[in-house]
This record gives sequence, C-alpha cells and structure tokens, in this order.
Amino acid sequence: MALPDQSSPAPQQSTGDGGYRPGYEIAAELILEYIVREQLPPGARLPTEKDLADEVRMSRTVVREAVKILSALGRLSVQKGRGIYVAEPDAPPWREPFSQFLPADVHQVEELFEFRLHVETIAAQLAAQRAAPAQVKVIREAAKQSAQAAERSDIEAFTQADEDFHGGIGAAAANKFFASTVESVRQLQRQVSAIGLAGVAGGSLTAAADQHQAIAEAIASGDEALATTLMAEHIDTTKRQFEQEIRRRLLANDTRPA
Repeated sequence: MALPDQSSPAPQQSTGDGGYRPGYEIAAELILEYIVREQLPPGARLPTEKDLADEVRMSRTVVREAVKILSALGRLSVQKGRGIYVAEPDAPPWREPFSQFLPADVHQVEELFEFRLHVETIAAQLAAQRAAPAQVKVIREAAKQSAQAAERSDIEAFTQADEDFHGGIGAAAANKFFASTVESVRQLQRQVSAIGLAGVAGGSLTAAADQHQAIAEAIASGDEALATTLMAEHIDTTKRQFEQEIRRRLLANDTRPA
C-alpha cells in the first residue's frame, strides 16, 4: 500500500504514551466511526470530501489522505466523478459478517460471544505469562474503575472501564494479532451494549466488576490456568445477561399493542 505524500507534515496527535499519530490516521479512524454510527451499508455513498471533513472536524487535505488509505485497504471505493462509497465486501471472508452484524439478533450475539470465548481466554492466558508491571497496573485500575462504576450503577462509566479492562488484557498478551482481534470484537460488542447492557440491573454490573478484579489478580500473580478459567466464566456470564435482555426486549415488542 502506498503511503500518503509526506512532503508536508500532517497534523499529529499525542497517543498518551509519548508517541504521536499522523493526522491522516486519526481522520481515517473517524471516518470509519462515522460509517458505523450512520449504519452505512456496503455500497452506500458518503458525504462529499468537504462535508466529510466538516463531519470529522479535520482539514480537507488530511481527509483526502485518509480516504486514500481507506481506499487502499478496501474499506472505501472512490469513483471519479461520482463520489466516495463504502466498499462492497470481498475477500477475506470475515469482512461480510462483520459489516452485516446485527446486534439485536440473538443468534449472532451467541456467535460473537463464542468467538470472544476463544480469543479472550487465550489473551488472558498470554497476559498472565507476559504482562509487564505497567500493563498489570492498567488492568487493575480498569477493574477498580468498573467496581466503582458498578457501585454507582453508572452504566456509561462501567462500559468505559470494561473497554479499558479488556483492551488492557489484549495489549498485555504482547501479540499484535490478539490485541487487534480483541479490539475488533470490542467494536461489535459496543453495538450490542447499546441494546443488551442498557437494561441490565446494577447487581449484574457488580458481579461483572467482581469478575474483573479476580481476573486482574490472576494475571498479576501469573496464574495462567486461573486467568483462563475466570475469563471463560466472565464471558459466559456476560453472554447470558445480554441474551436474556435481548429476548426480554424482543418479547416486549411482540406483545406491544398494535
């Protein structure tokens, strides 16, 4: 893939760890978030370059470079004289199920959690083997934040802490493929959360937070078997909560007066 012309420096943003990201990378991420937020299907037309720049609040030059990257990656299709479109899925085969994922479909949610079970239990095992002290600190802090949010029944804060917790474990696995896969799965999980987690009682949040803290301590102590077992239990518990909530909402819709 050809990189954008870097004859003039692109805007940069701190990553929080002392590094910086080029502006076109940030713009590319924001464009993808816009596609998900607007639920644009493959083949859908995006706004003009100018309007897209306004939408992501970045310059047209940076957005143009971001579009080039996303086009080279097969995420966008730029048709001269016609506009910018969400690319039609092609190989590899995982693109289509990801782009067509329905967060209110119980069967698809079951498939998502089945995938999470395999990916995140291994990630937890590797994290117990490889986590650096700073990474353990991040995981413990996220678990602590989730417990505090659960005490307040603050679903928004809990969701953010949950993101940080699972993302921290993915990073601590010290394998970029696991880290990126966990993040990809979490993107789908965010869509399910808007349906599944919103109606779950605070007690369920407390149970999940307790599991977070137990997993964090297993990773901190280097106990691979325990970390794996606890993560499997955590995902299974979360899966059952989400499925129950989705079914409850579907039933409510079915019994709603015409």
